[in-house]
Amino acid sequence: MNVRLTQEQKIRILNSDDVYKVMQQVLLRENKIRRNQEHFWVVGLDNANKILFIELVSLGAVNRVMVNPPEIFRMAIYKMAVKMILVHNHPSGETEPSQADLDLTDRMMKTGELINIEVVDHLVISEHKYYSFANAGVMSQLKKNGKYEILDKEKAETRKWQAEFEKEQAVKDSNLMIAKKMKNDGIDIDTIKKYTGLTKWDIRKL
Repeated sequence: MNVRLTQEQKIRILNSDDVYKVMQQVLLRENKIRRNQEHFWVVGLDNANKILFIELVSLGAVNRVMVNPPEIFRMAIYKMAVKMILVHNHPSGETEPSQADLDLTDRMMKTGELINIEVVDHLVISEHKYYSFANAGVMSQLKKNGKYEILDKEKAETRKWQAEFEKEQAVKDSNLMIAKKMKNDGIDIDTIKKYTGLTKWDIRKL
């Protein structure tokens, strides 16, 4: 789910405090029940470290959330992000990362290296504080270890889903162009949806 950002939130990221200020606001938008679930977001950045998007990738249980590389990198590929920051919350309020958090970050860093999207930080947040892997020196430590080196088979699989996703996006972009022309010609949304396969939400945005 793409998180809607205000103009004030589309900022240039200078440090982890900047990321936390935005993500704290995003978390606090949720009601109390949802805040008791782990969320996993991806923050995509351009070359100037400006926020391109924030996407809620997964919503989990009280103490765990499941994510995988295609979910994490798909929006970054589509939006042509060159960097990304991983963010997830701990409903307990304690922001110390678990071993699972460290392992996940390691895997995503190695995947990012393969497709030229740098994972620059991972924040564990609560309503009142956060833990930055980069500030704690964890990111540089993970870069040096070889625990999750990408094997040839994994490289092939990663490149395959990247190519498939890029192909899907190219088809969608073409359909969006067709839908825009149809909409400008006064054709109703239901007909446009029938012939392009786009959602009504996508068509209304045109």
